[in-house]
Amino acid sequence: MNNKMKKFYKLYILILILFSGAIRTFAIEEITEGAMLSLDDCIELAIQNSPSIRNYKEYIEVYKSRVGQSKASYFPSIGASAGYDFTNTENKYISNHSNSTSARVALNQLIYSFGKVFSQVKMQKFYKIAAEYDLQNAVLETSNNVKNAYYGVLAAKANLDIQKANVLVNERQYNRTKEFFKEGLVSKIDLVNQEVYLSDAKINLVSAENTYQNAIILLNNTMSVVNAPDYQIANTETFNFKNNYAEINLLNVANTRTKEDGTIEPKDAVLTMQVEKTDILENYKFKKYPYTLEESVERGYKNRPDLLSMQATQNAVKEALNYTKKEYLPDLTGSVGYNWQNNTHYSTNGVSLGAYLSTNNINLMETRLRIKESKSQLEIAKNNVDMVKQNIFFEIQAAYVNMIQLEKNIPLMRTKVKQTLENYELADARYDVGLGNFIELQDAKENYNNAQRDYVQTIYRYNVALTELQTAMGEI
Repeated sequence: MNNKMKKFYKLYILILILFSGAIRTFAIEEITEGAMLSLDDCIELAIQNSPSIRNYKEYIEVYKSRVGQSKASYFPSIGASAGYDFTNTENKYISNHSNSTSARVALNQLIYSFGKVFSQVKMQKFYKIAAEYDLQNAVLETSNNVKNAYYGVLAAKANLDIQKANVLVNERQYNRTKEFFKEGLVSKIDLVNQEVYLSDAKINLVSAENTYQNAIILLNNTMSVVNAPDYQIANTETFNFKNNYAEINLLNVANTRTKEDGTIEPKDAVLTMQVEKTDILENYKFKKYPYTLEESVERGYKNRPDLLSMQATQNAVKEALNYTKKEYLPDLTGSVGYNWQNNTHYSTNGVSLGAYLSTNNINLMETRLRIKESKSQLEIAKNNVDMVKQNIFFEIQAAYVNMIQLEKNIPLMRTKVKQTLENYELADARYDVGLGNFIELQDAKENYNNAQRDYVQTIYRYNVALTELQTAMGEI
């Protein structure tokens, strides 16, 4: 069993223990102010709080009871009765009355049912197994939802940091352009354009903050947490960004000088112009997916709880058919009883023993049609298994192709970020000494900013695709 499957069953066992109340005091029951939650913490909270999972837990209890009810036929049943009877007869020939008191206690035991009870017990056991797999499937779906929301928060936080850095860059650029304008080094249009870029950067920051808040709300929803306090979430192995955007260090403009050709340029370095390197995924590393498509599909067939549930349901329907076929057969029962009666004329008591072969009122036509119905139900169950297997194949295939494509894009996007950063640094340096123009600088800055956003979005999509693939394979 690999680590992912061990983790899945660990969580499944945890669910059962949590709902049994055995370690409830050790579970995460609420989020504290300022807490740092890991992905596993969020999944645990979701499992604990999910009404859907609690329902599936109760379904298991229902089928446990039905198994017990089916087994109850193996145990004896006891019956008792007591009565009083008064009779008064009068006519022109005779007048008579009598009193009668009676009591009876009997113990009945099913001796042999020709396999009917056995089929009932097996049928309910298979339904219970199906309910347990349904619970596992609910856990899998809950984990999938939490993961997607969790990565959405990480992506929103990364983009928020990018936009914060972008505002700082544009503020610095605006201040520099403003000083250049005062010194006559740039035109008014450059200053106005930079004001527009700064306004756009602030608008994008507000939008990024809103996206981040909505991502948190979605995560809280997947965890079924209402009125959650402020908290942070930790990076994951496949989404490990850092927040290191630089603060701006702006110096006063130095004196200018006039060159031989009459142009004016800064006498010394007018600003500390180091470009803010957000590099939120500077050390990002990921391991290539280790399985082929065929291996992934086989793992899905082996692990998917919904498929295992459908297979257990098919077995239950098969046992229901076996039971229906045996309804023609009688039950062999035994009985032991004690009878007592006392009336006006005499008193009796005694013990009775007996064994009986009996059948309920059987309508042969109805039973034949019920067998036909059960056979059709079994075929439907088989078709459902085939349909789920087919869906699993296409789900895994689609998720696999998507994940592999994004896996290939990650290093390319990383290279693009480095290239746009280098281009931005060159454009920034050229503009700083009067060799570059404003449009060239802004294009370089926007390309760098967009490359970072695209890089984060690629990482986010990769994590979502990997999550979807793992879920399609029945793995957490």
